Amino acid sequence: MAEVINMPRLSDTMEEGTVAKWLKQVGDKVEEGDILAEIETDKATMEFESFHEGTLLHIGIEEGDGAPVDSLLAIIGEEGEDISGLLNGGSESSSDSAKEEKTSEPEVAEGATSASEPADIPEGVEIITMPRLSDTMEEGTVASWLKNVGDEVEEGDILAEIETDKATMEFESFYSGTLLHIGIQEGEGAPVDSLLAIIGPEGTDVDAVLKAQAGGGSSKSAPKKEASKEAAPKAAEESSSKEETAPATQDGQRIFASPLAKKIAEEKGINLADVKGTGDNGRIVKKDIENFTPAAKAAPSAEKTEASPAVAPVALPVGEESVEEVKNSTMRKVIAKRLGESKFSAPHYYLTIEVDMDNAKASRSQINNLPDTKVSFNDMVLKACAMALKKHPQVNTSWNGDTTVYKHHVHMGVAVAVDEGLVVPVIKFADQLSLTQLGTAVKDLAGRARNKKIKPDEMEGSTFTVSNLGMFGILEFTSIINQPNSAILSVGAIVEKPVVKNGEIVPGSTMKVTLACDHRTVDGATGAQFLQTLRAYLENPVTMLA
Repeated sequence: MAEVINMPRLSDTMEEGTVAKWLKQVGDKVEEGDILAEIETDKATMEFESFHEGTLLHIGIEEGDGAPVDSLLAIIGEEGEDISGLLNGGSESSSDSAKEEKTSEPEVAEGATSASEPADIPEGVEIITMPRLSDTMEEGTVASWLKNVGDEVEEGDILAEIETDKATMEFESFYSGTLLHIGIQEGEGAPVDSLLAIIGPEGTDVDAVLKAQAGGGSSKSAPKKEASKEAAPKAAEESSSKEETAPATQDGQRIFASPLAKKIAEEKGINLADVKGTGDNGRIVKKDIENFTPAAKAAPSAEKTEASPAVAPVALPVGEESVEEVKNSTMRKVIAKRLGESKFSAPHYYLTIEVDMDNAKASRSQINNLPDTKVSFNDMVLKACAMALKKHPQVNTSWNGDTTVYKHHVHMGVAVAVDEGLVVPVIKFADQLSLTQLGTAVKDLAGRARNKKIKPDEMEGSTFTVSNLGMFGILEFTSIINQPNSAILSVGAIVEKPVVKNGEIVPGSTMKVTLACDHRTVDGATGAQFLQTLRAYLENPVTMLA
């Protein structure tokens, strides 16, 4: 009898799926456990295996098409079987089938539970789950595995690079042993606390560990899901072994690339020899392929033609139209989500002033002439903001619905651009630091943020944020508030221009700063008074040294 297969729910938040690729075609023989298709969910592209045997009689969703969960995906049955009734009343058959499965599952589950007790995890075996690397992290994506199944792992070794909602961070092992199992493949995402890996003594029965970790397989659907999870690593291992037998080479030298990078490169028709790797020892990883831009092809030279003296030849542009669609990283999606929420939930308004920087330039020059001392204009802005916040506590607040939270401490967020997007390291108790201490703290945090060495707690708890684009020559701009802050300061470049002093036009240096405020907590007059205090500190830097 023909079996109706519906679009599966492959993640807890999945509402619809897209068929990325069919691995079986109508008329093909299908065995239980065969991979039918690759299905793209809201979290990852996953292999979907068949739980039935027979002939693939019908495909309900074509490659590239999406459909809600439980839509008709395919029909498997005997060759030549009449399935017109299922197609005409497919939804009814599907729902009836689903109901029958649901009603029959508890009986099997009860039998399984009474028949066997969950096994214990063997001694010395450690279950490693997806870590919560930031306070807001709900899921993580494995950007790159630095260890493979079978490798020896020492405590402190880097197991993988994990992409969170804030940064791509190295995740180290707290255990020693052999990497027995990888639960989440490169490029795949999973919720916090999902099975990431298993480390233990070499030769351990991994299937027994997985069964014990899952509670002994107490439901009918559990073995299917477990088999599905196992199929992906096996397929990945087979793919990896095939690639190792014929590795990519350039001038006789092997090109090192992650399996996911190789797969994406093959799909996009990218030659790995043209890609520069940014991973360990020049290893090519997923982001290198996604960010790769092919060298422009040289335009063919126009053929020389004889033209009449009266008409000049017109050289028409010759080129090739091309586009590239790059999958958004977890960080980029979270940035979009949070900044969108901030912009549309907090009523922003903007105040701009121009600051005379002549005294600041002179003071900085004198300070930097001292031994072992280096202060930037950004350090001076941070110090001025920290001191101004102590005088205007209304700006150092957070909106909390029925209440406004006043922060009596000043934790200064500093926006730093990284390859994947934007991170905001936080300088704690910035008002208590000197100019040189601020400068040292900023360099340390920004450097470790760009090198993916910064810790999650070093990017949390800001009460005010500064974004400086002056070094890029930007004269003036506005920023979106980094909630739950009530304000953010945008700092432009210092420019030399004619200014009026004492009724005369003289050369001067000025800098524009723009304060974005949340009108729910900071009124216009309050924001203006804060900027007046900020200007007074910057135009008279000696007051910040007292």
